[in-house]
Amino acid sequence: MTRDDEPEHSSNGDGTDDRSDAGAHSDGHDDSTRSDGRSSDPESDGIGSDSAPDLGVEPGPETAPDPDSPETTAVDSEDGDRGDRSDDTDGAVGGDTDTDAGGDTDPDAGGDTDPDAGGDTDPDAGAGGTSFNFGSGSRSRTDVDLDVDEVLADEDDEASTGLFDDLLSGEPIFENKEVLRPSYTPHELPHRKDQINKMATILVSALRGETPSNILIYGKTGTGKTASAKFVSQELESTSQKYDVPCEVEYINCEVTDTQYRVLAQLANKFIEKNDRVIGDRLGDLRDLRSAAADDEGALEGTEFDSVGDVDERLGDLESDREEMEEVPMTGWPTDRVYSTFFDAVDYHERVVVIMLDEIDKLVEKSGDDTLYNLSRMNSELENSRISIMGISNDLKFTDFLDPRVKSSLGEEEIVFPPYDANQLRDILQHRSDIAFKPDALTEDVIPLCAAFAAQEHGDARRALDLLRTAGELAERSQADLVEEAHVRQAQDKIELDRVVEVVRTLPTQSKIVLFSIILLEQNGVHNVNTGEVFNIYKRLCEEIDADVLTQRRVTDLISELDMLGIVNAVVVSKGRYGRTKEISLSVPIDETEAVLLSDSRLGDIEDVQPFVQARFDN
Repeated sequence: MTRDDEPEHSSNGDGTDDRSDAGAHSDGHDDSTRSDGRSSDPESDGIGSDSAPDLGVEPGPETAPDPDSPETTAVDSEDGDRGDRSDDTDGAVGGDTDTDAGGDTDPDAGGDTDPDAGGDTDPDAGAGGTSFNFGSGSRSRTDVDLDVDEVLADEDDEASTGLFDDLLSGEPIFENKEVLRPSYTPHELPHRKDQINKMATILVSALRGETPSNILIYGKTGTGKTASAKFVSQELESTSQKYDVPCEVEYINCEVTDTQYRVLAQLANKFIEKNDRVIGDRLGDLRDLRSAAADDEGALEGTEFDSVGDVDERLGDLESDREEMEEVPMTGWPTDRVYSTFFDAVDYHERVVVIMLDEIDKLVEKSGDDTLYNLSRMNSELENSRISIMGISNDLKFTDFLDPRVKSSLGEEEIVFPPYDANQLRDILQHRSDIAFKPDALTEDVIPLCAAFAAQEHGDARRALDLLRTAGELAERSQADLVEEAHVRQAQDKIELDRVVEVVRTLPTQSKIVLFSIILLEQNGVHNVNTGEVFNIYKRLCEEIDADVLTQRRVTDLISELDMLGIVNAVVVSKGRYGRTKEISLSVPIDETEAVLLSDSRLGDIEDVQPFVQARFDN
């Protein structure tokens, strides 16, 4: 059977048929005679076998033989070149012995003609496949494709190994790292029971519907002020829900929210959001009640409503209240309007509110005491709610800048948090590490060493927790099984690394010379120096160490770079008709910075430049 795209068979004068290179049999199964007198029909001779072509034969489209070719074609068995083939000697399908194989039949064919192929191409290769001879045997293209697919699959597996796969292969040391974060509020605070109990005795009046006294909490960084205040606040809110007493605590970090407008706007929006939820719940209850009363007016018995009309009126009032509530934008409103919105929001229904102002000294420093004055005086105007203020500060003297009226009302109760000692820090770290790390992940000397390092400074529990967390991270990065003393010391070195000192040490030489010029001027009593004075000293220093002298404009650019790094503070000031100049002052400690600069081998020889500076000022 011939395919549509194959050429018609043509008969030569000697009785043989010319067929296409595909080697398909004719429809009539004619017995064509080869030049050696043997039949080429594979079915008539059981000795014939499928032969594999030379490696030199490239698989390609089927081509018809040259009509001018001789009756038979010879195949060169030594060089494997393909000659012109007749219809019955096609090496791909004809049943002749593969000459390259040394006369052996195709092993895949078992020495016989493939009965399924019927003289066509290798069945493994499909209808259009071609067999390739590899040494003594042949492999089909399909076999090769399968092998290639396997190789590509292996490569895909290797490529799927990403950057983090190796890092995730090790066992983690941490069970819950967040326990060691400053934001975590523990369920128990060791060595702060006295301060917590004092706060609780002051705030318990809120659960009775009374106004608690204002509280000011003092203490150094890392002494547990914020954690203790949040712990008490959580207990207060949970107890109020238990006894169905409306009591709320709102926390504001004045390090971030540091102006009166922002504090009032944030508080107003929080209470507007809560009021909206209250109105939504109330509307749902009233709609259910109205539906029941529409069917049976007896459903209103025992309620504050006498009729369905009263319920409808109340529903309308609540929906009107919800529509009138408008959130305060973070900028754009007059402050008195923001205050009025906050006042209405907090007084919408009966409740006791404790406003916790963390870093309250930052608020006073930035925007004065107007916010504290307004908050402390609100209770005289509120009808439904009551407000109490809890201020937290690191600065024991910030109240010295307050108005006497604010100071008297704000500082009704004061609680001081002393620093932790080494034993207390050890207890805190032990309590946190039991939750933060997997069992037996720490050696015995890790926690005492962390506590000792933190206690050497000022008893900072936050510093001790950071040290322990960093030590655990270093151990995990090195894929160690345990956190050891060496990891704690590495963490200590990492935390102690002064960034400013590191920046100064890595400055280019020209920038170091400019910075050293500013230091020399300040050491000789000149503050807020200008660019011209710095440039004069800079030139002398460059001559001293035989360095290239840059232009004054370039030195000005270097000063701007130092300002950007935070090493100096450069402010452009106007001198009237004398023009403008930069006033420069140091933002880093002089002695430490000078020591880092003099550690440079090139700048180490300019310690004796003092006379030049003095002479410059005398002139």
